[in-house]
Amino acid sequence: MYKIAVIPGDGTGPEVVNEGLKVLAAAGKKFGFKYETKNFDFSGQRYLKTGKLVDDCDIVELKKYNAIFLGAVGDPDVKPGIIETGVLLKLRFALDQYINLRPVKLYNSAYCPLKDKKPEDIDFVVVRENSEGLYKGMGEFKDKGTKEEVAIQISYNTRKGVERCIRYAFECARKRNKKKKLTLCGKTNVLTYAWDLWQRTFNEVAAEYPDITTDYAHVDATTMWFVKNPEWFDVIVTDNLFGDIITDLGAMIQGGMGIAAGGNINPQGVSMFEPIGGSAPKYTGKNVINPLAAICAVAMMLDNLGEIEAAKAIEKTVIGLVNKDIKSLAAGKMGYSTTEVGDLVVKNL
Repeated sequence: MYKIAVIPGDGTGPEVVNEGLKVLAAAGKKFGFKYETKNFDFSGQRYLKTGKLVDDCDIVELKKYNAIFLGAVGDPDVKPGIIETGVLLKLRFALDQYINLRPVKLYNSAYCPLKDKKPEDIDFVVVRENSEGLYKGMGEFKDKGTKEEVAIQISYNTRKGVERCIRYAFECARKRNKKKKLTLCGKTNVLTYAWDLWQRTFNEVAAEYPDITTDYAHVDATTMWFVKNPEWFDVIVTDNLFGDIITDLGAMIQGGMGIAAGGNINPQGVSMFEPIGGSAPKYTGKNVINPLAAICAVAMMLDNLGEIEAAKAIEKTVIGLVNKDIKSLAAGKMGYSTTEVGDLVVKNL
């Protein structure tokens, strides 16, 4: 019996979550696992009414769950940064979800903006450090509001944080058992403190994995190779900021935000899974948003819980639909409504 916390969130988040839960129910029935869910209202509208987002008591309760399924956060009526910090970052840090895992996998060549690229060319994983770096929120203003103002933002990296992320990436490359190649993506030529630590740690850990081929690429070169030669990559490991940037580019080359899912992973604790697109408030309530990314997030969640067969079946079903039924991955252009796409996945599952 799995305990799953559900955070529908803002905008179209509740709509895609509903379809994900629909598929989860069908998978549970087909593959014989049981679960129970509880909704947590960490939304912009609740914040506007109560001033509350995620409290410490919520963290205590969430630690009792096996997984978290998140829809989306972001409300146009709330100043940018408040919900993102008060929900996403608080959950990641408080639950020590120190890995952000982003599979980048092309399901249908027709949806790829790159010329002549096929599914076998775009199939890699980005392992992003998820709890340190510039997103730690450390820094200060000096002489704020004056012409002499200085804003200092600190990239905070610890040996412990860097090493556990790198080890996870090596294990990921070994588990995938494809090219068995791990690329460190950084900026060693300019960011000489943080990336000296990353490079040294990477080299030391690499000695323990002789079966894994390693290489290094600057982050700017990585974005270039994503577009020109994505087939070069297998697993990529990088820090919080660079990971945030390159995974959005990864989403585009795999077909767009409508198909991109990710996990915030604590290998020893509670992990959270989500579609990586935003709350898309302009589509709220129109039943046109693409729920496939949320459904793929359910597959990732089940894989993490050990329900491997169910996870693979959901992914296989999604691949079949985007090659046969779904006309486009863009909102309002799928040829089906949000709820109809969920129904299609259930039917074909």
